[in-house]
Amino acid sequence: MVELLRKKRDGEVLTREELETFVNGFLSGSIPDYQVSAFLMAVYFKGMTDEETAIFTEVMMNSGDVVDLSSIDGIKVDKHSTGGVGDKTTLILAPLVAAAGVNVAKMSGRGLGHTGGTLDKLESIPGLSVDLTQDQFINQVRDIGVAICGQNKKLVPADKKLYALRDVTATVNNFALIASSILSKKFACGADAIVIDIKVGAGAYMATTAEAESLAMLMKSIAANMQRELIIVISAMEEPLGNKIGNSLEIEEVIDTLKGNGPQDLKELVITLGSHMLVLAKRTKTKDEGARLLNQLLVEGEGLKKFEEMVASQGGDIQVVNQFDSMKKASNSELILSPTSGFIAGLNALAIGKACVVLGAGRLTKDSEIDHSAGIELLHKTGAEITAGQPLAKLYSSDASTLAEAKHMVTKAFTFSDNPINPMPLIIKEIYK
Repeated sequence: MVELLRKKRDGEVLTREELETFVNGFLSGSIPDYQVSAFLMAVYFKGMTDEETAIFTEVMMNSGDVVDLSSIDGIKVDKHSTGGVGDKTTLILAPLVAAAGVNVAKMSGRGLGHTGGTLDKLESIPGLSVDLTQDQFINQVRDIGVAICGQNKKLVPADKKLYALRDVTATVNNFALIASSILSKKFACGADAIVIDIKVGAGAYMATTAEAESLAMLMKSIAANMQRELIIVISAMEEPLGNKIGNSLEIEEVIDTLKGNGPQDLKELVITLGSHMLVLAKRTKTKDEGARLLNQLLVEGEGLKKFEEMVASQGGDIQVVNQFDSMKKASNSELILSPTSGFIAGLNALAIGKACVVLGAGRLTKDSEIDHSAGIELLHKTGAEITAGQPLAKLYSSDASTLAEAKHMVTKAFTFSDNPINPMPLIIKEIYK
């Protein structure tokens, strides 16, 4: 291990055998945390070559179980987001793509910090279970075309241990470590091809488009080395996605969108990502053809029907589709009024996400309990013309003591202008090659 550390410290390329020795030794406990921490810091400063990162990704992927989806017909396409505020895309996208005839086997995670988790949102629905065995997961996809569940704890155990160390050694923000972490988990879930949504902006982990493009190209290289197909969409996360942030609130917006009534930005992202999934699955020849099909299925309510099937199959109360009151409701709420007249110039996604955590909708640690009813409803977003005293947002919480702090944070998240403002485009770039 000392020789391996020396090589990486000096910027040399590690072999497959050396990377396997490192990962297996870390998992078995024969390589102590202090040497692993030194390895992470060496990678942080010296980096890895694209080929080296691809090998590291593959070794990580094979450190535990790998889901076998070969018994399910067709090309299996997955979607991943690097995380944002109000991003409930998966919950619309998965049933809608399944309604188009493409099987969607989706393993998702929980929220931590200012980013929400797909599983937490689903668990707002009474009775719904995200804890499916691998056989239940595969059988549900085979039977109805879609399932969303928690990740098997035996998937990529090396990444789980490594991430815990990265978090406490200030080595999280390294492209080789980020890309290998994401792709090892996604490929271990059994997908043949993946569409990745890299978020950029105040509420995202990527601060600039240039950073997102660098990460995207590295991911493309890894996928090519591992003979997997990958399309990447870079999307804006300066302001929250959609109008509702918080677990049960986001389920409401999911259902509204599947009924054809959702916010335009959320629908745009769903159609963009979904059309790429249909092309990768060879369901349609072009992205435009895929977009037309998905829009048609939305209008016809087929995505909503598939969502109901998924909820019922996982034990959830399908009455939620017609009656939101079946979900837990917050006992306290408060409006935030505009302090001025003019135009909304900006709406900081990070501040909104942090305010949601204060209200109880998110976690400060992995063991934190969340209030599924807590959250924020945005009544106006960037570009809207408003008058002083007009409601800007509504806060919800089961704990009234959280409202004052959250109100202060949300009020500061809004900035204003005397002149009309054009919101920035949601879709920044689409990377095919």
